[in-house]
Amino acid sequence: MKIGDLNKRISIIRSTVTSDGMGGTVKTSRTLATVWAKKTTHRSNEAVQAMATTGFAIHNFRIRYREDVKSSDIIKEGNKSMNIIGPPMEVNEGIGGRYLDITCKEAA
Repeated sequence: MKIGDLNKRISIIRSTVTSDGMGGTVKTSRTLATVWAKKTTHRSNEAVQAMATTGFAIHNFRIRYREDVKSSDIIKEGNKSMNIIGPPMEVNEGIGGRYLDITCKEAA
């Protein structure tokens, strides 16, 4: 893959749940990293359910390899947030070509 293929800017968001000290919990989110990615859309679908249009798209983002991405993280591209589906997969393309494929579902 050519370095110019990594032309989309995405953020990897991690949510954590902590105790609020009063018996409840507080969910907080933080940006784990902002990286360059290659985006490929695999499939999209749109339907009308309960008098509303619903849909989704499955995207794959290929980024430079990192060990800290979890399937519970969220990918944000611009103002769109996407859930990671399945574990991130390591891809090795030879010398200097170690990447991570992240498959996400975007709901409309």
